[in-house]
Amino acid sequence: MRVTVTLACTECKQRNYTSSKNKKNNPDRIEVKKYCKFCKAHKVHKETK
Repeated sequence: MRVTVTLACTECKQRNYTSSKNKKNNPDRIEVKKYCKFCKAHKVHKETK
């Protein structure tokens, strides 16, 4: 049931991280605040396809 998802920065749109989530428990897209090496700051990263 776990799916691998890609996380992209909301500011620069770079795909920086991969993560896994359980689609049964979290059907909507996840948002995580992580460090973006392109922006050089902590920004919100959203799940992309």
